[in-house]
Amino acid sequence: MMQKPPRRLLVISPHLDDAVFSCGALLAAETDALVCTVFAGTPEMPMVTGWDTECGFGDAHQAMEARRAEDIAALEILGARARHLSFLDSQYAEDGAQTLQAIADALADVIHAGRHDAVLIPAGLFHSDHDLVHRAALAAGMADASQRCIAYEDGLYRRMDGLVQQRLAALQSDGMEATPWLETIDVAGLPGYLEAKQRAVQCYASQLRAFGPHGYDDVLAPERFWTLRTKHRDA
Repeated sequence: MMQKPPRRLLVISPHLDDAVFSCGALLAAETDALVCTVFAGTPEMPMVTGWDTECGFGDAHQAMEARRAEDIAALEILGARARHLSFLDSQYAEDGAQTLQAIADALADVIHAGRHDAVLIPAGLFHSDHDLVHRAALAAGMADASQRCIAYEDGLYRRMDGLVQQRLAALQSDGMEATPWLETIDVAGLPGYLEAKQRAVQCYASQLRAFGPHGYDDVLAPERFWTLRTKHRDA
């Protein structure tokens, strides 16, 4: 019989959809997981961006209010809780306005505030925001040798040629070991979990509108995870 994954999960999400797109079935299988989204802040000025326009919004203020509501609704379906940090999505932020250290410090505070069996971080594929959160969450999650740190493969980007392999190679060159998290095999196929994820994904109506009818097919593919260890940590 497959082992049940840890009961108390903290999932670090770059944007207001990434955690559900990447590991929604796992969240459905768990009880009271916490999803912390980094780029959930609203810019001071109600700027207009191309992506928000494609999503059907008039400006950034309208977009972020709606997107936070979408996220809360999606996580409620999965039985998870939302924690929204105030950092700005790269489409709103000025260059250099958000530092790796500031994000790492904020994530360290979230990690230390709760008792988590595992912290799940994005592999940080393709998107600059994902890469930044990956590096910040890795620094925060690996700072405590007793903390279990697991990487999830970013939905939508994990199927792009070679990106997962490149990240695994980069981790190895940085002295990290990445081992498949076998406790989650076939979790997406277990009764009810994939169906719950499908309903949760539909909550992100604004994002799905911009992706188009088949632009998000990847989110319902099997979810994959990697246990991360530094070479000096206990196996």
